[in-house]
Amino acid sequence: MPAPEAAPTRPPAADPVAVRPQSAAPRPPAADPVAVQPAKPVAPRPVVRPSTADEAQVGPPCPRCGTPNRPDRKFCRRCAEPLTPAEPVAALPWWRTRWPFRRRVRIGGSGNTLRRIIAILVVAALVIAGVLLYPAGRNIYEDVLDKLRNASAITPTGYSASAAVEGHPASLAVDGLTNTYWGAPQVGDSIDFSFAHPFRLVDIIVHTGASTDPQEFQKEARPISLDLRMTTSEGKVHEQKVTLNDKAGPQTVLTGVSDVVKVTLVVRAAAGTGPHIALAEVEFFKR
Repeated sequence: MPAPEAAPTRPPAADPVAVRPQSAAPRPPAADPVAVQPAKPVAPRPVVRPSTADEAQVGPPCPRCGTPNRPDRKFCRRCAEPLTPAEPVAALPWWRTRWPFRRRVRIGGSGNTLRRIIAILVVAALVIAGVLLYPAGRNIYEDVLDKLRNASAITPTGYSASAAVEGHPASLAVDGLTNTYWGAPQVGDSIDFSFAHPFRLVDIIVHTGASTDPQEFQKEARPISLDLRMTTSEGKVHEQKVTLNDKAGPQTVLTGVSDVVKVTLVVRAAAGTGPHIALAEVEFFKR
C-alpha cells in the first residue's frame, strides 16, 4: 500500500517588520522655457539622373563644341550654346553713327525727341552759315585754285579809248611791245578791253612809260594810280584801286575775278612831265 503523500510545507512567515517605501530623490526645479529658433529644413540633394550621352543623338551639331543635338533643341545639351543662329543685324547708315543719333532711345521717347530737335537746329545752323559764308568760302576756294594752277595769257578781242594822242592809239597797249604806248591826253581818260568769252581773270601785268630805257622812260608822264573796273558776263562791275611804282618794267596787279568779259583802266594820277601820259603795255592772264 503506497505511502501517503506529504502535505506541502509553507515557508516560515517573515517577521512582520514595517517596511517604509523609499522616497524618490528630490528633483531640481524646472528651468523657465527658452524660445528656440526652428531648425532650417535641409533641402534634399538633387537626384542625378543617368546621363543619356550614350543614347544616339541625331541632329545638327553645335556651332561651338560640335556636339550633335536633337532638332527640337534650342540650346546645346553640352555647352548651352544657342543652336538657332541669330539673324545678322543690318549695318546702320553712316549718319546714324554720328552724335546725337548714335545714342540709345530713352524710355518714353524723350531721347528721340531731343535728338530730332538737336538735328533740326544743327541743320538750320548749317543752312544759315552756308548762306552767310558761301561768298567768302567761294572766294577762298577760287584763290587757292589760282595759286595751284598755272595762269596763261589771254589777248583781248576788242579795245577802245575815251581819248588818245595822235599816233598812239589804244591798240598799242596790247601789241606785245614795250617801246610803243597808248597816249592819254590827260588824267581821267580811260581805255577799255573786251573779250569774246567769260574767263577767270587771275592778274594783270602793267608796263608804264614810253619805253623800258631809262632815258626814254623819263620823257613822257607815267600813270601811278589807276581805277581798275572788271565787268562780268552778268553785268556786275568789280572795282579795284591800283597804285603803281614810277619805274620801268612790269608790275603785277592781282585780281581774282570770275566770268570777266570787259576790263577798263582809268588814269587817276600821273608822275613826270610830258605832253601826255604813256601806258606802254597791259597783259591779261586767265586760269
